[in-house]
Amino acid sequence: MNKLGTVIRFSFMSKIRKRSFVVTMIVLAVLITVLANVPYLLDKYMNKDDQPLNIGLVYEPQPQVAEKLRLVSDQLKSPGYHFVDYKEQTSDSQLQQDLKSKKLDAYLKFSKEAAGGFPEVTYVSKSGDDPDQDVAAALQNVLQTVKMQTIAGGSLSDSQLAELATPVALNAEKAGSADGEAGAKSNEASEAANYIYVYVLIILFLMINTTTGSMIASEVTAEKSSRIMEILITSVSPLVQMFGKIIAMFLLGLLQIAFFAAVVGINLSMPHNIDAIKGLGVDITQLSLDVFLYGLVFYILGYFLYATLFAAIGSLVSRTEELGQAIMPITLMLMVSFYIGIFSIATPDAMLIKIASYIPFTAPISMLVRIGVSEVAPWEIAVSLAILLAATLLFGWLSAKIYRTGVLLYGKRPSLKELGKAMRAYKM
Repeated sequence: MNKLGTVIRFSFMSKIRKRSFVVTMIVLAVLITVLANVPYLLDKYMNKDDQPLNIGLVYEPQPQVAEKLRLVSDQLKSPGYHFVDYKEQTSDSQLQQDLKSKKLDAYLKFSKEAAGGFPEVTYVSKSGDDPDQDVAAALQNVLQTVKMQTIAGGSLSDSQLAELATPVALNAEKAGSADGEAGAKSNEASEAANYIYVYVLIILFLMINTTTGSMIASEVTAEKSSRIMEILITSVSPLVQMFGKIIAMFLLGLLQIAFFAAVVGINLSMPHNIDAIKGLGVDITQLSLDVFLYGLVFYILGYFLYATLFAAIGSLVSRTEELGQAIMPITLMLMVSFYIGIFSIATPDAMLIKIASYIPFTAPISMLVRIGVSEVAPWEIAVSLAILLAATLLFGWLSAKIYRTGVLLYGKRPSLKELGKAMRAYKM
């Protein structure tokens, strides 16, 4: 155990002291900071002209309709515009001049005749284009209310007409929910937090497993190609070397996760981002404890499964130039697992992800997706964990035997027959 601790400490410190590692972490931290603040930056620097439209309201020749339009608009607090009143007789030339001088962005005028009980309404702008979708919807909503009020002839109050014009909200509720509106909101916040956690963990699983796995394989290959391995195995057994490197890279991965979590947490705690997150209805504190714990368990088991394979493959390669091709199958398995999970978040009950959740190489991501955004029976989680644990132990044992024999095999990569013969000679 003393030698194992030495290997872990040496491998860990040698990586974090590298300038490339420090620079990469800083660059990723800056990138995360920029991405976390993109909505705020866009709103601050690119939407300076996103101001309410100044719309002229021409009272003549329909002063009563215009007055009602003004009152209803104020009552509904319609966004995106505000009226500039033209209660006195105003010529078209004066209105055109106000458009050119940018006092107005547009103006509304009414026809003299009221066919069907309500006059025609014309939206006049400098470009002749329709208003944007939000403003158009707000104006139509207000005009519809005024139209009903005009035709009803005072039989309904302004508040009743405003209520008639308000769209009916269709709320969705899960069957069997007995907690009411507060419970539904809590469930929605928890589901949103779980979704974000699963999404982030999927990305971290791919990114960290790929980088740390490549580090393990490249370090083993470099030691082997430089013949340092022949000196190392005289003082430290290959088994201790392999698991020392794997555990060191695991701790390095945890350090990266903690660092990125701190960067994200600092950015999300900024006032402008807190308001944005609340507006999206997301509450990270509502993250389900079960999803959090299962995520850690599947992440750890998945890491050791892939890390042992990277170490075994690295021990079979004699030259670093051949390493990329050698680890390609493992990298492809990671990519397949990633894409199955990322594309199945919206359909967690699909047959593909159900099958993938019982395959050891795809289970860490697939089962996590199902747990985080769907309902999974406890026995399904237990079976998936049992298969993954058994596969991790099996491939760990197999990789240890491959590593023990592979580090001393030079020249071309051994065939399966040669490798099997060498492995049988080594008893664990």
